[in-house]
Order: sequence, then structure tokens, then C-alpha cells
Amino acid sequence: MNLVIRCLFAAVLVTAAGAASAQAPRYPDRPVKVIVPFPPGGPSDVIARIVAQKLSESLGQQFYVENHGGAGGNIGTGIAARAAPDGYTILVASSAFMINPGLYTKLPYDPYNDFDAVTELADTPNVLVVHPSVPVKTAKELVDLVQASPGKYSYAMPGVGTPSHLSGELFKLALKLDMVAVPFQGGGPMIQSVIAAHTPIAFSSMPPAAPQIAQGNLRALAVTSARRNVAVPDVPTMAEAGFPDQEAGTPQGVLLPKGTPKEIIELIHRETVRIVALPDVKQKLAAAGFEPIGSTPAEFTARIDTEIKKWGRVIKEANIKLQQ
Repeated sequence: MNLVIRCLFAAVLVTAAGAASAQAPRYPDRPVKVIVPFPPGGPSDVIARIVAQKLSESLGQQFYVENHGGAGGNIGTGIAARAAPDGYTILVASSAFMINPGLYTKLPYDPYNDFDAVTELADTPNVLVVHPSVPVKTAKELVDLVQASPGKYSYAMPGVGTPSHLSGELFKLALKLDMVAVPFQGGGPMIQSVIAAHTPIAFSSMPPAAPQIAQGNLRALAVTSARRNVAVPDVPTMAEAGFPDQEAGTPQGVLLPKGTPKEIIELIHRETVRIVALPDVKQKLAAAGFEPIGSTPAEFTARIDTEIKKWGRVIKEANIKLQQ
């Protein structure tokens, strides 16, 4: 009799487990949207497509990229913030996510309360470059040159409020340099102006600058990272050049709408960290001047908070304003 009862009890448990399994389908069981809040072709888009392809392969569902450019990344980020917290919308965010709270008077998202941080995928520094005709070989020599002739020199940057612009302003504030920022419509036109010696100094992101540095069209003086960058390993960091506290880059990270189940956050974190450590992915990232990070959610959350506060201070002290 006891044997019969035990068998019946076991059968009930198996049935209940099966019912629970049917009610909680395995994630993902349908395609997953990866939002990039910029037009196709930029760093965020390139990295998102690499990661999306690998996620599709490893998790057995399509992870597809949707580009929603405009308003410095605010439009796409706002769309992601309003998405259901079910794991089927992922945001690949860049430094704009952390800069824009200090730059815009109104945002369609709350960087602290609308998202759960998953991981910082990769980062690339800015690089201080000059035209070869500028008579300096180091960042220190450039500072001496600018300080000797206040108001004479200007630097090129790819748009107001970009990481390159803020990197230049951080440098100016720290050293009290009288140097005017000249904005261009993107990194390409900016680099061409420096190559032509029209605006012979620039703070540039690494992707457009690295090939020109390699070809000798630009002279790199320092990178704004804690360690030397794989794209220009012979170029010192700002700290090595004698200017600490000048770290500035373009982080790329994964965020999910706030309230996404913990097990989904853990799965996406585990997979994306594995992906950016793959040799072929590391090679593709290095080609664009990026180094893989693969941080924990807590580390990425702390990075976001640090960046928001730092760039908010720079924007305020430099009196940077957008025409909104």
C-alpha cells in the first residue's frame, strides 16, 4: 500500500513539474530586438551586430539589430526605456547614455531608474593628435606651446557634447588652456581638417584616427585611457605623459529595461562576457580600436554613475550648451 502511495505521489510531482515547465518557456523562445540608438555603421552598431550574431548562434533564437538614431542617442534609448522588461528588448548604449543627462535639459529616459546594467562590452579611448607640422612631439610640449600663445590655437572635435569634445574640455579645464574648440559634422570631416592642417590639433576617437596615425598623416601624443591602447601601443597614456585624471573614452555596454527577470540578466551577462572574450571577436574589436571589458553588472552600474557625474561637472564648468 505504501508503495502504491509513493508511486502516485511521484507521478503527481512529475506532472506538476511538467505543467510548470509548460507555463515557463525557456528564454528566449522568440526573436530578440537589440536597439542601437545611432545610425548604422558607427561603433555601437558594429559591436551590437557582432554580439547579436554570436547570441543568435549560442541561444538558438534570432537577435536582430534595430537602429533608432537621432537626438544624440536619446530617441532610441527612450524607446528601449519604454519596452517591456521581459528580455526581448536589449539596448547597446555608448558614452552618450552617460553624457546626455548633463547635456540635455529633458531626457526620454532616466539613466538610474529605467534600466538594469548588464555589462560594459568594450571601451576605446580618445587620442590627442596633431598635424606633423606642429612643432611638438609630446603632450607636455603641446601644453607649453599653447600656454605660450593664449588664444592662438584651436582644436578640432566631431560635434558639441561628443566624447572627443568633452575630452578636450577636460584637458583645457585641468591645465587652464586658452584653446577654442572647432566643431565638425562627425569624425571623418574632423580628421580630414587635421590632416590638411586647417585645424592641426584634435581630440579624436580611436577608429578614425588610428589608420591616419599608422600612415604618418597624424602624430599621436597621448591616449586618454588607463592603459595603452592596442591600436597604438607605442603612444603613452595621458598619465604617462604627465597629466593624470584625464581618462575619457567611449564605452559600449548592454542594458535591459528595469525589472527584467534576474535569470535573464544573468544569462545575457554570461553570454556577452563569453562573446567579447572570443579570439575572433577580440580581433574585430581591436581593428576598431576597442578593447574588450566584460564587466559585472555592479561594475557597469558604478561606471555609469561615475561617468554621469564627471561629464556633468565638465559640461557645467565649460558652459557647454546645445541648441535644443
